[in-house]
Amino acid sequence: MMHDLDFLLEKCQAGKRMNLAVACPYGDDVLGAVCEAHRRGLVNGILIGDSEQIKKKAQEHHFDIEGLTFVEEKDDYSATEKAVQMVSSQEADLLMKGLVKTAVLLRAVLNKEWGLRTGSLLSHLFLFEIPLLNRRIIGLSDGGMNMYPDLNAKVGIIENAVECYHKIGVDNPLIAALGTVEVVNPDMPATLDAAALTLMNRRGQIKGCTIDGPFALDNAISEEAAQIKGIESPVAGKADMLLVPTIESGNLIGKVLLYMTGGRGAGVILGARKPIVLTSRFDSMETKLLSIALGAVVASKE
Repeated sequence: MMHDLDFLLEKCQAGKRMNLAVACPYGDDVLGAVCEAHRRGLVNGILIGDSEQIKKKAQEHHFDIEGLTFVEEKDDYSATEKAVQMVSSQEADLLMKGLVKTAVLLRAVLNKEWGLRTGSLLSHLFLFEIPLLNRRIIGLSDGGMNMYPDLNAKVGIIENAVECYHKIGVDNPLIAALGTVEVVNPDMPATLDAAALTLMNRRGQIKGCTIDGPFALDNAISEEAAQIKGIESPVAGKADMLLVPTIESGNLIGKVLLYMTGGRGAGVILGARKPIVLTSRFDSMETKLLSIALGAVVASKE
């Protein structure tokens, strides 16, 4: 069980310095996070967009842009395409979304000629550090990409997450497949998927992790709640990751964990050739910095 997301910064600093391509870094928090990540030696920042606008924003907020690389592309679409192409051509190791629409970024990522497609499902993983749980770190997927994943999509979401967990040092992540209740109910599809995923994991069809479910949220993260309900499972109350049934449930749980518990977070899109740092515009500079560190660790081959 992990505690304190600062381990991502330490792990990133200890590894090879990755090249980060940022499309349209005009937002205060995005630009500030990239400058701080560059200053700390986490990444080499490559800023793709209108350089005059970027430098003006840096001057307004006293951001140190010394040593950063600028690639001039005044149009948002062109800047996004250039950022993706730099990652595709291995000039950069990971991609970050700046002040540009997610749909524009994903269109470039999925380009058949020079995009970052792999054939795998794209999914979003967010790691939360929760003070109310002794700064315990819990992952959540997928609250950002897949709206209503079926069983096959949930397998893809898990496989992406497991690869990420292995990269950050968790050899056997405990994954709780969530539903509204902790018993299988034929009228609740999420509980049927959870049971199927549990069986697939036990039979070796999904490897590198331990899956159990269905779980209600309380008995996935609270050992006391699991004990009261008489649930015996290595995952009960100890989940490293919550697999949510829909994007709505994931987004709601994620917002509560981040904004109502005083928590911190880090999020990336997985399943592309390289990780994509994608956070909400409202996310803090710290969350964006931690997300850069997470993406850089995942991008590393070490």
